[in-house]
Amino acid sequence: MQTYSIKPAKAIRGEITVPGDKSISHRSIMLGSIARGTTTVCGFLRGEDNMATLNAFRAMGVEIRDDGETLRIEGQGLHGLAEPADILDCGNSGTSMRLMTGLLAGQRFFSVLTGDQYLRNRPMKRVLEPLQRMGATIFGRAGGDKAPLAIVGRELAGISYSSPVSSAQVKSAILLAGLYADGDTEVSEPHLSRDHSERMLRYFGADIETFPSGVRLRGGRQLEGRGITVPGDISSAAFFIVAALIVPGSELLIKGVGVNPTRTGIIDILTAMGAAITMVNSREISGEPVADLLVRSSKLNGIEIGGDLVPRAIDEFPVICVAASCASGRTVIRDARELRVKETDRIAAMAVNLGKIGVNVVETEDGMELEGVERFAGGTVESFGDHRIAMSLLIAGLAARNEITVNDVECIATSFPNFTSLLEKVASP
Repeated sequence: MQTYSIKPAKAIRGEITVPGDKSISHRSIMLGSIARGTTTVCGFLRGEDNMATLNAFRAMGVEIRDDGETLRIEGQGLHGLAEPADILDCGNSGTSMRLMTGLLAGQRFFSVLTGDQYLRNRPMKRVLEPLQRMGATIFGRAGGDKAPLAIVGRELAGISYSSPVSSAQVKSAILLAGLYADGDTEVSEPHLSRDHSERMLRYFGADIETFPSGVRLRGGRQLEGRGITVPGDISSAAFFIVAALIVPGSELLIKGVGVNPTRTGIIDILTAMGAAITMVNSREISGEPVADLLVRSSKLNGIEIGGDLVPRAIDEFPVICVAASCASGRTVIRDARELRVKETDRIAAMAVNLGKIGVNVVETEDGMELEGVERFAGGTVESFGDHRIAMSLLIAGLAARNEITVNDVECIATSFPNFTSLLEKVASP
C-alpha cells in the first residue's frame, strides 16, 4: 500500500492547467466509437478510469490511435461494434460501467462488464431497472444490483422515466440506450444533474431536446464524428481552488477549466462561504463553456448546503468538507445521500478522517454537520481506495499544524495521475 505525507504550506501560488474533464473524456470515446467517420479528441484525460473505457471500445473492434496528444477514433456507426471476445473490465470506473450498460443493451451481441473490488460492490439496479423497462436483458449479482453484469443485446423501446435520483450516470445510460430504441426516450429528475451527455449528443447530431426537468431523445438517428477539445476538469481544479483559499497569502490561476453550469456548484458554494474566485477569459469549446479561474486566499464562513446545489457539486463534496472545516462557524450539509454510493461511502469516510485530524463532525443520514477549526491537527488518515478522498485529505495537509500522511494513494491515478507533482509545484514549503 502506497502512502504520501504532506507538510503545511506557506502559500499556494502560480499558474496551472488541470487534466481534461473525466466525464467528457469518457463520453468522447463512447460517442466517437458509435458515430460515423472520424472523431479527434484533444485534451483527453489518460487516467485509469478513462483508459478502461478506451480499452473496452478497442475490444469491440474500434480503432483508436493515440499519439500522446490527440486521440483519433474511427467510428463504426450505431450498429458497427463487434462482440467482445472477453469480459470488459471497467476497473474502478462507475461511469464506464453504468453508461456502457445502457449503450450495450441495444447491441446485437452478448457482453459482460466487471470491475475492481470497489466497483463490484457499487449499486447497479438504479440503471438496470429503467433499462429493463425499455426491454433490456441484463443479469447481475445480488438480484442485478452488483457486477459482474451480463448483457444480452436486443431491440429496445423508448420510455418516459422519472428518475427518483438526480444522477448523470443513470440519465446518460438511459439516453445511450435510447439511441437504439424505437420511438422517444424521455428522462426527468428531481434536480438537474450534469448535462455533458446531452451537450455531446447534440454536438454529434442526435435528435435531442431539453426541458426544465429533463431531456427527450428520438432513437435511430446516426451520429457523425466530430473534433472535440476536452476542457480542464472542474472536479480536479476544485482541489487547487480549495488549497488556494485555505492557505493564507495564496493566489492561483487555473487555466482552461470547464464551467458547465451543471458543474459549477462548487464555485457557488465556496463563493457563498466568502471565497474570492473570479472567472476570466470565458469562451465556448466543443459545445462546453470554459474559463480561467483566479483564486485568492479568503476568510471562509460556515453555511448550510443542500437542495439543487448538491447534484451540481456531487463529486466535489470531499474537498468542500475540507473547506468547511477551515471556515468560521458551523457548516451543515444535507440532501447528499448520493455520496454514500460513490467509490466509497464518502459521508462516512470524510467524517471519520476529519475527526482524526481534529474536526468536530456529526455524521447524518444524508450529510454531516461540522465546526470549523483554525488549523488541522497532523496524523495518519485513510483514503478507503477513493481518489477524491485521498486528494482532499492531502489538501487538508497544506493547512495543518503538522504533517498529514494519507494511506492508499494509488487510487489517485484513476482521475489525476500528476496530482502530487502539480501540488508540489504550487505549494511553497
